[in-house]
Amino acid sequence: MREAHPIERAVGMAYYASDSDGTGGRLRDSPADFRVRELEAFDTQPADAPTGDYPWLVVRATLHEWDTNDFARELANTVGMSRERVRWAGTKDRHAVTTQLFAVRDLDAAQVPEIRNADIEVVGRAGRGLEFGDLAGNAFEIVVRDPDAPERAAAVADELAAFGGGTVGTPNYFGQQRFGSKRPVTHEVGLAILRDDWEAAAMAYLGAPTEHEPADSQRAREYVAETRDWTGALAEFPQRLRYERTMLHELADGGSFRDAVETFPSNLQQLFVHAAQSYVFNRIVSERMARGLPFGEPVAGDVVWFADSDADAAVAQPDAARQQRVTDSRVDVMARHCERGRAFVTAPLVGTDTEFADGDPGEITRGVLDDLDLSRADFDLPGEFDSAGSRRAILLRPDLTVSHDPLAFEFALPSGSYATVVLREFLKPSPLAL
Repeated sequence: MREAHPIERAVGMAYYASDSDGTGGRLRDSPADFRVRELEAFDTQPADAPTGDYPWLVVRATLHEWDTNDFARELANTVGMSRERVRWAGTKDRHAVTTQLFAVRDLDAAQVPEIRNADIEVVGRAGRGLEFGDLAGNAFEIVVRDPDAPERAAAVADELAAFGGGTVGTPNYFGQQRFGSKRPVTHEVGLAILRDDWEAAAMAYLGAPTEHEPADSQRAREYVAETRDWTGALAEFPQRLRYERTMLHELADGGSFRDAVETFPSNLQQLFVHAAQSYVFNRIVSERMARGLPFGEPVAGDVVWFADSDADAAVAQPDAARQQRVTDSRVDVMARHCERGRAFVTAPLVGTDTEFADGDPGEITRGVLDDLDLSRADFDLPGEFDSAGSRRAILLRPDLTVSHDPLAFEFALPSGSYATVVLREFLKPSPLAL
C-alpha cells in the first residue's frame, strides 16, 4: 500500500488506493484548466414572485478566479448589505472557473450588480436561502499540463477499478482544501475548540507559520506567536490577511480568545468543527485501508446507507433515512446492494448523536477518537460550533473519462466530495500542485 505525501498524512490522508507511479503534471496552469459546474438541486419560483413569500433572490454566477467567500463579500458590499445575507450550497476554489448558485435576501432582480470577472444571471426567487445539501454535486472538466508520463493513467485506472470493485473507485477522503492547501490549520482550530481550549484555537489560526506561505505572512505569525503583542502584530500582518487582522483588533480591544475566534462569519465558525470532523473521518478511512478492509462492500458491523432514490444517478448519494446495520447473516445481501450502487458503506462524521458501528469498523472509530482524546460529548458546543454529526460514504465511484493531447479528466462527484481526491491518484504530486 503506497503511503501518501507527508502534507496529506498531516490531515489524515495516509495512503493511495493505487500503487502505480502517477502521470505527474500541473493543475490550474490557468483558471480555464479547472472548470467546475454545480449540478443544481434547488427549486425556485419566477423572478417576479412576491417578495413577501419568497424573500431570497437566487442567481447563477460563473466566476473567474473568485473564492466563494470573497465573491459573496464583494456582492454584499456592492449592494450595501451584510455578507450574512448571501448564502450558497458549496464552496469553490479561487483558481478555477466555477458556476454556482447564490441566494441573496431582500434583493430585487434589478439590483443585481456587475462585478469584475463574474457573469451573473437571475434564476428566480426562493422562500429560504441556500444551504449545504441543496447541491446534488459538481461536474468537472480538468486539464493537466506538462505530465511526465501521461500513459501511466491507464495503469492507475486499472488499479482503481480493482479497488472500486469493477469500476474506478477512490477513498472518499476530504481533500487538502478542506484544511487549507498551503497552511492546513482549520482542523487544528476545530480540535482546540472541541477541547475547550480557545487560546489554542486562536493561536492555531494566528500563529503556526508554514514554509509554503509568503515570507511576510511567516514573519507576522512568528511575531504574534512569540510576543502575544496584539497591537504590535497589527503592524506586522499584511492587509490581505483580513480574518487574522479582525481577530487581532478584537484581542487588542480586550476581547477574549473565544471572542476572537467568534469574529469569523458564522459559516466559517462552523467550518472549524467540520474540519475537525473531516480529519477524524480521514483517519478512520486510512485505518480501514491499513487493515485491508474492503470499501466497495461491507463487513460485519458496518453501517450501510441505501441510495437516495431521488438523486441524480451520476452523483448518487446515500440517504440518511435508510440505514442498515450489517450483521453476519446480511453481509452477502448488502454486498450485492453496494455492488449495484444501491447502497454505500459509511463511516461517521462524529458528533453528539453519532452511533458507532460494530465489529472492526466500530473499533477503528473508537481507536481514532481515543488517540485524539475526543468523545461524542465534546461536540456539544455553544452557538455555531455545535454538531450532531452524520455519516459519509467511504468510496467514490466517478464515471470517469480520460483523454489525451492534452491529458484531461471529466467526471462528476456528489456534493461534499473533492475532485483533487480523484486526481491525486492519477498524478501523485505534492498536494501543493493540486
